[in-house]
Amino acid sequence: MRKALIGFVVLYAGAVQADQSVIVALGDSLTQGYGLPAEQGFVPQMQGWLDAQGADVRLINAGVSGDTTAGGLARVEWTLTPDVDGMIVALGGNDVLRGLPPEEARQNLDGILKAAKAADVVVLLVGMQAGGNFGPAYKTQFDAIYPDLAAAYDVHFAESFFVGLHENGSLPEFGALLPLLQADRLHPNAEGVAQIVAGLGPYVLQLTEAIKE
Repeated sequence: MRKALIGFVVLYAGAVQADQSVIVALGDSLTQGYGLPAEQGFVPQMQGWLDAQGADVRLINAGVSGDTTAGGLARVEWTLTPDVDGMIVALGGNDVLRGLPPEEARQNLDGILKAAKAADVVVLLVGMQAGGNFGPAYKTQFDAIYPDLAAAYDVHFAESFFVGLHENGSLPEFGALLPLLQADRLHPNAEGVAQIVAGLGPYVLQLTEAIKE
């Protein structure tokens, strides 16, 4: 009787574990948690936020510092392992920093979404916006990539990775952001990440709910 009970417990635990959704976060240094202790990065903080909401999900950090959309495309096939149910795509910031052509970023992100569709993986596409340093035409072309592709592939969409830092629909003046940035004035500190997670968390929660449908 005791052996049978132990066997049931083992089987039940395995079934519970099997029901847990797995979401991979494909991104760059913002996803990877650059400059922060591991537990303060985006993925661990988002995991904590989702746990607090009662979501039965495991996040996997697939952020690579310095990665462009081309880098994400190059590794998406082996990132989408059979156990992955959903994917957060947060790439494009480094394309902008390097002034890479918007049409290339569009093609790369299109390839990532195609791979996710082929793998039957539910996606949250997170938008990125270009600054004005490459001119208005560049910004217009780049910013349009994300809503266009989200509509084309019918995926979940968050307008900006930094939605949690927005005031009245846009980022505040740079000086107001400084307390939320690391010394490099580029990457968020732990408090900045916490606000980013609070803004993006509801979108990720919707992704987890869509996976269960």
